[in-house]
Formats: sequence, structure tokens, C-alpha cells
Amino acid sequence: MEAALRPEKPRTRIQQRNRETILEAALDVFSTEGFRGATLDQIAAAAGLSKPNLLYYFPSKDAIYTELLSTLLTRWLDPLHAVDGSGDPIEEILSYVRRKLEHSRDFPRESRLFANEIVQGAPRILDQIEGPLRHMVDDKTALFREWAEAGKIAKVDPYHLIFSIWATTQHYADFSVQVQAILQSYEDSHFADAEAFLMTVFRATLTPAKT
Repeated sequence: MEAALRPEKPRTRIQQRNRETILEAALDVFSTEGFRGATLDQIAAAAGLSKPNLLYYFPSKDAIYTELLSTLLTRWLDPLHAVDGSGDPIEEILSYVRRKLEHSRDFPRESRLFANEIVQGAPRILDQIEGPLRHMVDDKTALFREWAEAGKIAKVDPYHLIFSIWATTQHYADFSVQVQAILQSYEDSHFADAEAFLMTVFRATLTPAKT
């Protein structure tokens, strides 16, 4: 009992660096192989460490995967959390669209990892989806409804608005191979084109009809 209450020793710089190396390597492996297809041997090889060395930092493949997902969900929630109720309603929502698209551009592996987990039924993060994520979405949909009732945005279903934002922005990460095959390249300029298109679409959707 006394040992359980003892605070964890702070990690040395080498330990912290090795943990980060393992998580970075695991992100590559999990985002391409999925949880079931990935092995500790693959992750250790990608990290440039022996398997026993890897197991010194993480007791199992599941522990690595769960830590990656936990970090990812926090990062995934941040753009929605940043929607400011005191700002201009349409611009706040468009900024959210922009941040989600930037997330797909800057963190494609994380987005694919999250998508793979969802496709599998979210066995490791369902409690977080039904908890923190759902509560955040409920808060923001209530705000969107207030804006709609005040005539500041069009009266659209706020939940399906958020689902549409997720679908249109995450497509560029989760289906990057398809995007690349159709466009015959995959460069930052395509994200600029996507941003311009999505801003036009969502601005038109959100702008109240003139009476």
C-alpha cells in the first residue's frame, strides 16, 4: 500500500527520449498495420530498440496503443474546444473547419489511427467518446442552437453540422491515397484548395437566408 502511494520517479532525459521514440515508431506501425496487424517486434525494429528494451518502457502493445489514442483524443478535442462563444458565430465555425483541416494535413497518421479504432468499434476509447468527446459536442451544439435561434447562423442541425465538418476535413488524411491517386499528387497546395472550397461551402450553409 505504501509503495502504491509513493510518487513515480521523474523520467530521465534518456528515458523520455526513448518513450517518445517508441511512440513515434508505434504511430507509424499502427497507422499502417492497424492494432491487430502490428507487433511488438515491428515497433521495436522501427524504434531501433530491442524488444526487451521496449518492454522496459511499455508492458504491452496494448499499453502503447492506449497511450497513443489518449494523446490523440486530447489533440482531436482541442480545435472544438477553441470555438469561442463570444466570437462571430460564422467565423468561429469556419475557424473550426480550418483547424480540423490543418489537423488532417499535419497529423495524418494520428487521424488514420483514430479512424481505424472507430471502425473496430472503439474498444479502447469508447468510454472517452461517450464521456469527454460527447460532453464537448453537446456543449458546442447547444451554443450553435443559441446562435441559430438568435438568427446569427442558419437553422441547421448542429450535430450533423459537426459530423459534416469531421467527414469533409478528415477525408484528406484518412483517404489520402485516394486523394493522391485522383489528383496525381498530394501537396500543401491541395489543402489550400480544399480550405477555399470548404470555406465557401460552410459559409453558404451557415449564412441565414435573407428575409
